[in-house]
Amino acid sequence: MIRQKKMAGRALLLAGPPSTGKTALSLGISQELGSKVPFCPMVGSEVYSSEVKKTEVLMENFRRAIGLRIKETKEVYEGEVTELSPEESDNLTGGYGQSISHVIIGLKTVKGTKQLKLDPTIYDALIKEKVSVGDVIYIEANSGAVKRVGRCDAFATEYDLEAEEYVPIPKGEVHKKKEIVQNISEEDILTDVTLHDLDAANARPQGGQDILSLMGQMMKPRKTEITDKLRQEINKVVNKYIDEGIAELVPGVLFIDEVHMLDIECFSYLNRALESTISPIVIFATNRGICTVRGTDMTSPHGIPVDLLDRLVIIRTETYGLTEMIQILAIRAQVEEIDIDEDSLAYLGEIGQQASLRHLANPWHAIQLLSPASIVAKTNGRDMICKADLVEVTTLYLDAKSSARLLQEQQERYIT
Repeated sequence: MIRQKKMAGRALLLAGPPSTGKTALSLGISQELGSKVPFCPMVGSEVYSSEVKKTEVLMENFRRAIGLRIKETKEVYEGEVTELSPEESDNLTGGYGQSISHVIIGLKTVKGTKQLKLDPTIYDALIKEKVSVGDVIYIEANSGAVKRVGRCDAFATEYDLEAEEYVPIPKGEVHKKKEIVQNISEEDILTDVTLHDLDAANARPQGGQDILSLMGQMMKPRKTEITDKLRQEINKVVNKYIDEGIAELVPGVLFIDEVHMLDIECFSYLNRALESTISPIVIFATNRGICTVRGTDMTSPHGIPVDLLDRLVIIRTETYGLTEMIQILAIRAQVEEIDIDEDSLAYLGEIGQQASLRHLANPWHAIQLLSPASIVAKTNGRDMICKADLVEVTTLYLDAKSSARLLQEQQERYIT
């Protein structure tokens, strides 16, 4: 639903006891969406800052979770490089040595070939992109920008093992019009522009050339707020681009963990932000039951006001059973490359069931015993963990329940 853009402006609530996989679910969603869809995680306590208002922090994260994909049709020369010859001439400044006057480059496509005589500045761009004969590139006709697409797939069998990305030879003519998706990154990473990037770029003051301005730019600036007026102007430009078909809005995911840490001001602001025409999918997570809404005297389920709670789709997460606990431990042991037998896994699962103070299954203590048990097994000359190693480790490391029981029994030894 998120990929098909059917969830924009809606909100989910992952509600359940601690250690039931709420944060893991959100990370799974971000991995599944990939780098093309913005994913912005935050914790409820992040909104409290001495420099910026709480609502400003929320709006910044809202706009970080909304991507903007800008498309442009440009005139380009595209093809496989068949020739790359820099032509040298005498240095015009009268110095010693030769300077590059121009560069001859041959491009080939399925339909034909073309030889181009290019400016020496474009040769610098070709060197920067590490272009060589056999690479597929395109050169923008207006700006002279060079982009290396990859190695031509005709050279794919040149080596048995190669880290190159192979692409087919371009179709059509060498000189053509091509739709290019603009990305924001200095290193050409495939991440789209977000609305917050546009806000920050336009809010940054442009300094003058005098000494005071230069000193001000060198000093670390304080974090400043972006005004609503600026955001409205940017929204107008974005909407205009969308109407003209130049840009496409990509609503991402804003994940707010520990949402009960927000106060009544933040919740009322979220109500309004969710109604906005430009809004991401918002996922809340909390482990609280009926508790006080921060900043008020009223109690509410999950510490969220009832008016916002009515808007949410609530997904309940449940505690792990013994079988699920053993599966989690087996996966973790596989990830950490630890050998463990079935009896030991079952014993670890029982430890996880009993270790929590809240009478809930908690896999974390059991997971944390895997590495020490592996060291004990290797010390005893074995590669595989057995039950005896785990019994020895549990005497060395206490869980929360054992620690609380010890405090009660030896209360007189501690300062209270």
